[in-house]
Amino acid sequence: MAKVAFIGLGVMGYPMAAHLKNRGGHDVTVYNRSGAKAARWVEEHGGSMAATPREAAAEQDFVFSCVGNDDDLREVTLGEHGAFHSMKLGAVYIDNTTASAEIARELAQEARSRGFDFIDAPVSGGQAGAENGVLSVMCGGDETVFERAKPVIESFGRTVRLIGPSGSGQLTKMVNQICIAGLVQGLAEGMNFARKAGLDIDKAVEVIAGGAASSWQLQNRYKTMVEGKYDFGFAVDWMRKDLAICFDEASRNGAKLPVTELVDRYYEEIQKMGGNRWDTSSLMARLER
Repeated sequence: MAKVAFIGLGVMGYPMAAHLKNRGGHDVTVYNRSGAKAARWVEEHGGSMAATPREAAAEQDFVFSCVGNDDDLREVTLGEHGAFHSMKLGAVYIDNTTASAEIARELAQEARSRGFDFIDAPVSGGQAGAENGVLSVMCGGDETVFERAKPVIESFGRTVRLIGPSGSGQLTKMVNQICIAGLVQGLAEGMNFARKAGLDIDKAVEVIAGGAASSWQLQNRYKTMVEGKYDFGFAVDWMRKDLAICFDEASRNGAKLPVTELVDRYYEEIQKMGGNRWDTSSLMARLER
């Protein structure tokens, strides 16, 4: 059992922290901007809550965070009440936010200068993956530190891998989002085509799911897409935030993202349709207007 803090109890962080407590058996302290949500978590799972990230991180072996973006991450780490001000020597800070590789490298360097370690560890698998404790966790950092943190991360991660040095986890998450963008658009077009062609969509999917067209998105999203249900999962607003990070990195490394840029424009149309909080599979809604 380790002493663990978790900062940020959103759609992903709330169940991830719960798995650290219940599956991992760790002593967990939580912090959330909304104290009421942190209090509810403690009521459901035990552990304790803190008034600030700095208070949450004090004397912990591992500190996790899962917040909104670079600015939020900088605030909960380096801000006036940030966790970095109280991390003990030799502790490990593990960030599960989808953020830039740039801030991951910045925080890793800052952590080293203060005598503790940092791993960037964004996750994939969505809300269902977080709730079921089967997330894919892509990590950047030092191998020795990673091996020490891996058993703790596995409390909520089914696939936990060290990709490379600091920033590598975030870069891998960018690859993940780039791949998903084109895949979901292809799935939306396929399902729309099947409907227009008058096919029995369930039968068609049953056949193609056994071949080269199969994917997690096909298996888990086709039915809700054709039913026009988009009120769950990973929101369009979040996806556009993630894709903006991809475009910013691509502008530095020279990668070409023509399909991703097109799909991002489609998501902008979804937002104008009022679908900011719809699931990313709502690309289907744009085709069926």
